[in-house]
This record gives sequence, C-alpha cells and structure tokens, in this order.
Amino acid sequence: MNKPVYKRVVLKLSGEALQGELGYGVDPKVAKSIAEQIRDIHELGIDVACVIGAGNIFRGLQASQQGMDRSTADYIGMLATIINSMVLQDQLEKLDVPTRVQSAIEVRELAEPYIRRRAIRHLEKKRVVIFAAGTGNPYFTTDTAAALRAIEIGADAILKATKVDGVYTRDPIKYKNAKKFSRLHYLDVLKKGLKVMDTTAISLCMDNRLPIVVFNLTKRGNIRRVVMGDPIGTSIT
Repeated sequence: MNKPVYKRVVLKLSGEALQGELGYGVDPKVAKSIAEQIRDIHELGIDVACVIGAGNIFRGLQASQQGMDRSTADYIGMLATIINSMVLQDQLEKLDVPTRVQSAIEVRELAEPYIRRRAIRHLEKKRVVIFAAGTGNPYFTTDTAAALRAIEIGADAILKATKVDGVYTRDPIKYKNAKKFSRLHYLDVLKKGLKVMDTTAISLCMDNRLPIVVFNLTKRGNIRRVVMGDPIGTSIT
C-alpha cells in the first residue's frame, strides 16, 4: 500500500469553492463534499490545516476599488472568512472529525485566538485546524495567510484547491490554446505574472522552500490523490 508523501499540509480553499453552482453564499452539499474529502486524508494520519477565502460572501479588494476604505473592506473580508470557517467546522464535526477554528481576530464566542503552539498541539492530537481571519491585518490576502501559517506550523506543502487542474499559460476557460505547466519554479510564477497566489505568498514560500501544489478541487478524490503523490495538477517548488 502506498504511503502519503506529506505528513502535514495546509489546504487553501477559495470562498467560491463553497458556493457551488449558487453563485453566492454557501451550498451545504458542496461544503459536505469538501469536508468528506478532508476526512479522507485525515484518516490517512495526515495533519490537516485549512485556510478559506471569502469571495463567496465579500471581496475586500473589489469593495475598496468602488470607494470603500481599503482597511475597512479587508476587515469585513476577514469576518467573512470566519463565517466560512464555521461552516466547514460544522460539516467536519458532523463527520466525527475533531476540528478547531483559530481566528487571527479575537471572537472568543466563536473561535479560539490564533496561538501557534496551540495550533501545533491540536494537529499533534489529530484535530483539523481551520485558520480564520487571514493574517489579522489588512492588505494581506488569505493566500499570504496560508503561506504564513504553513511555515509557522511546519507544514510540508500548501495544497491550493482551484476550479482548474493546475497552472496554465492563460485562463484555460477563456482560451482553448492555453498550455498547462506540470512543474514550475517560484521565480517562473513571479516572472511570468501567473495568477496562482499573490506575490507575497509566492515569495514567502520561495524563501522557506515550501512546495505548492495547484489542483482541481471539483473532481472528487483529488485531495487524496495529491497527498498520495499522484501526478496531478501543477507543482511549484
């Protein structure tokens, strides 16, 4: 039997992943499906942490471009990630997967404050940890939060779940002639301006030699395939 290639991972989910075909908010069926896939890799003995965006509820950057104060918009986005984190926690616990939400913004009635040592202890006790509220600072994306938390907890990789099966030369949904990369170097992503993660997140991963695997979340079982080392998606090292 093959063994997982990672012992500890950070799964980066977009907020849009939770909305399914609704176009907004949360589709409970999709949230359940994602939770089941997380349970599958948790049962392999892998330490799992998650970071979720908030694009299904609120986009701080878009709001700031329409006149809202950027810091205010980003804080609203952070609050939206707490909502998504609670949704995922609820679905995981219905599957009997012990889960903790840790928030970079203090909301004691809903989540623990983010404390690095406590997060690591939860992972050691085989609890799934969901990191909410980004980094707790405006002007930083949840991609950067995923990179930062992954480095802090000593993760082996970031698993970046998307709607497409890897990184392409251009948007494969709009352009039929877009070519897929199977492997990339961090510098290639930065030089080519590829929209994988923001430049701060890529730079953090490069400086700390943290691999990123970009893959298609919509195909069920792909999270397990990635952790088992199947050659799917795009590896950035």
